[in-house]
Amino acid sequence: MHRIPPSGNNDTFACSLSGGWTHSATRMFSGWASRWRPAPSQAMERIASATGAFGIAALMVMAIDAAWDAPLPATAGPASRTGPAPAIPGAAAAAVPGREILTGGYIGTTYTYPSTVTIKNPGRTDMTVSGFSWEAKPFKSPIYYGLRATQWPAASRVGTMLDFTHSKAIARFDDTATFTGTLDGKPLPARAKVGDVFKHLEFSHGHNMLTLNGLTRLGSFRLQPYVGAGAGVSLPHTEIGYRSENGRTYEYQYAGLVGQALAGLEVRIGNAKVFIEYKLTYAPYDVPLSGVVDGWLLFTDLWRQIKAWAIGQTPPGGRLTTPLLSHHGIGGAMVHVTGARPAAAN
Repeated sequence: MHRIPPSGNNDTFACSLSGGWTHSATRMFSGWASRWRPAPSQAMERIASATGAFGIAALMVMAIDAAWDAPLPATAGPASRTGPAPAIPGAAAAAVPGREILTGGYIGTTYTYPSTVTIKNPGRTDMTVSGFSWEAKPFKSPIYYGLRATQWPAASRVGTMLDFTHSKAIARFDDTATFTGTLDGKPLPARAKVGDVFKHLEFSHGHNMLTLNGLTRLGSFRLQPYVGAGAGVSLPHTEIGYRSENGRTYEYQYAGLVGQALAGLEVRIGNAKVFIEYKLTYAPYDVPLSGVVDGWLLFTDLWRQIKAWAIGQTPPGGRLTTPLLSHHGIGGAMVHVTGARPAAAN
């Protein structure tokens, strides 16, 4: 998706010091705050519960596995024994695998469940939208991609992974949605196409997620299965604009916390590994509609959001909340930075 030139009013909004740090923590971690309203879908609630159960089970497996693999303390041998330990012949002399560190990337596709979008701007807008779908367009620029780094301690089946996922969630403007409430003080129609009300309703430069995960390998096979679970932050590029207005919000933002559970299969090919994987992510968004129309760089956009939060500035467009529950199917490759496992001795 090409960047659309800024349009509309880009006035600087006055900042008030009133409120200060009073509600800072609530704003900063608003993804889990009480303002979030879960989607009414019972199927979504069941899947979210299954995600949590899977994550807890994976963490329990990792904890048990870590305790099982912990080395026993060394004991002193008989006092009369001196000199080097006897050599172990044959395959038993193969080197013990050292710590593995791998980096790589992946591509894939995703499906995000329909969700309920709520926008509140006291005194102006109080809107709820439901009954429409999100699309991913994973192979249209910018494509679906991910980057990750994993670390496996020596002779352990338990590891850690830093994972960044760039997917997309774009409202289908031709879908007819259910609207309740008001927009800019005017009542909304009960049923209308999403595109008749919104000019932009998407997270298309990224439904971005950065997570820290625990992993465990299930046994030791040439085709190596693994599972994991983790949590992190949502860093979407928010693009929200109404059909009736010229302005929009167009910037990277911190939107709250995110959790994920995963299961995959990897295979060693030389000094690299290829893998396929399924992931389930759950990200309850709470984003400020700042009215910034020219955001494009993650670090500067986040710094602007932090400054607004620190001084208690109220977003001029209010806040948008929606929970995004997504399935992901990915495939990729990773290479050893260090600690490639040695081949078995003949």
